[in-house]
Amino acid sequence: MILTSAQSTQNNPPDGTGLHIGVFDSGLGGLSVLRAIHHHLPSAHLMYVADSAHAPYGERDEAFIIRRSAIIGDFLVSQGAQILVVACNTATAAAVATLRQHLAALPVVGVEPGVKPAVALSRNHRIGVLATPRTLDSNKFQHLVQNHSNNAELVLQACPGLAKEIERGALDSPHLRALIKQFCEPLRQAQVDTVVLGCTHYPFVIPLIQQEMGDSVHLVDTAEAVARHTARIAAKLECENKASPTPSIQLWTSGQASHLSAVAQNWLQWPLHAESLPLDVA
Repeated sequence: MILTSAQSTQNNPPDGTGLHIGVFDSGLGGLSVLRAIHHHLPSAHLMYVADSAHAPYGERDEAFIIRRSAIIGDFLVSQGAQILVVACNTATAAAVATLRQHLAALPVVGVEPGVKPAVALSRNHRIGVLATPRTLDSNKFQHLVQNHSNNAELVLQACPGLAKEIERGALDSPHLRALIKQFCEPLRQAQVDTVVLGCTHYPFVIPLIQQEMGDSVHLVDTAEAVARHTARIAAKLECENKASPTPSIQLWTSGQASHLSAVAQNWLQWPLHAESLPLDVA
């Protein structure tokens, strides 16, 4: 299928055909979730916001994350979103409950570190978790561990600066390699056999993480699980049964639109043109 840039629905409201899904992240990492959703729902109109001017959320306070999530959620709804996907572990931990209250009529899908599938995969019950400091410190993550760790030993590794470095777009820079080596070292020392990728930026550097951890270590990314859950919700919506003559993907950013366009091309091989968010949203 040929992907085309959609026109902003501020000037061209949704025509009622096809499903419109809004996806957002603190930056570029949520493109990994967008890719998985497109695979499962190729006929849907996908709308993605990268809040890159304020990235990474993992180093922001909770009130800021909640405020930005609400602003972006409202924007995507104004563009016709019928499902909202919070493609950011940190924003999910900090803001998904508030978003579900704020947008009560809209299904809101969050993403969280894949502790449960990691426990099922692990042979030696030693599991590493790579995530932002804010995600690891959140009550939501602590509850996740309590409910699904099943007595496995979890080695929690905060990765300050890693999402920000990935955000630059170069996926094999010396500094990026040094950060990954630094953050993987404690997991190697603990002899974990499974590693949870607790930030949607991290799947784009899987080859580097796998190289540091070794081929025998499982890496757990939850993008596919989020996409499957989104597809199940979509199947229940009446609009999913309507044909969409021109499925499309629209990208917006609070950062540099040219950077998002280039990264989408390089990382996903999708020829898309990003737009800047309106000033009252950016």
